[in-house]
Amino acid sequence: MTTTVPTDTGAKARSARKVPGGAARGPRRPTGRLRRVSLPYLLLLPALLLELLVHLVPMVIGVVVSFKELTQFYIRDWSTAPWSGLDNYRMSVDFDAPVGEALLHSFFVTVAFTLLSVGLCWLIGTAAAIFMQDAFRGRGLLRALFLVPYALPVYAAVITWVFMFQHDNGLVNHVLHDQLHLTDKPSFWLIGDNSFVALLVVSVWKGWPFAFLIVTAGLQNIPRELYEAAALDGAGVRQQIRRITLPSLRPVNQVLVLVLFLWTFNDFNTPYVLFGRSAPEAADLISVHIYQASFVSWNFGTGSAMSVLLLLFLLVVTGGYLLVTSRGRKTADV
Repeated sequence: MTTTVPTDTGAKARSARKVPGGAARGPRRPTGRLRRVSLPYLLLLPALLLELLVHLVPMVIGVVVSFKELTQFYIRDWSTAPWSGLDNYRMSVDFDAPVGEALLHSFFVTVAFTLLSVGLCWLIGTAAAIFMQDAFRGRGLLRALFLVPYALPVYAAVITWVFMFQHDNGLVNHVLHDQLHLTDKPSFWLIGDNSFVALLVVSVWKGWPFAFLIVTAGLQNIPRELYEAAALDGAGVRQQIRRITLPSLRPVNQVLVLVLFLWTFNDFNTPYVLFGRSAPEAADLISVHIYQASFVSWNFGTGSAMSVLLLLFLLVVTGGYLLVTSRGRKTADV
């Protein structure tokens, strides 16, 4: 009696895939690698959707509205507002007309306010960070106190300054007039020309701790051996700051100045809480001016056109700033 050996290759393949325990293992699939590749994108998807809904969609709608004659008569259904083309932009940049003249004045006020605020924030923050670089007793407590204005909510901090700037019973007039006798009479800080000074003081008080925090982090990357070698060579404190500290902080300062510029130029919360819906002429920042043109005058088309012009201006300034700083960095590297 002869026995035959099965030659079915399919049976051999099936038997080869048998594992101990009788369970069959299927062909491998690249599911693990696919999951590793797609997981970061899946985690970013909620943030991208929120960014799309919160920023990009309103931006696109604002651009569309800037080409419409959207006033209070069409506010219930803004899609029915007639198209005006570039009329809103022509009205905004016509500096001989009242609308354009007011916008130009607001622009100059905002530029002056931004330059002074950013410069003072950077100067005070850098000086405080350099002063706090060396270890001394109580440095941790002093650092925490320096960061209090930055940690406070904007509305709570600015409302406190509103009470301090009051004409009759404010702390500022009490110190300057009653105690130090620096003024002939109590000053009006929230109206008139002094409103610009009040706005600048609040902005600097609120913004310099951020500069202090960023510069402090940048100082940690400077090796202490450079200062020790400079001290051995006879360099004083001023020379060390000029030759070592400031050149080493150049990349940090480039980012810091740009962020402070964008934040300050677009600041709406501080002047709105400080002065209300209608800011004084001396402190008429462009953010509040656009708000008044849109939500007080009910001319959303003109307000949207002003917003688009502001966006274009900030894009041009940011692009030019990055171009100049990148060229300066390449020149320094060479």
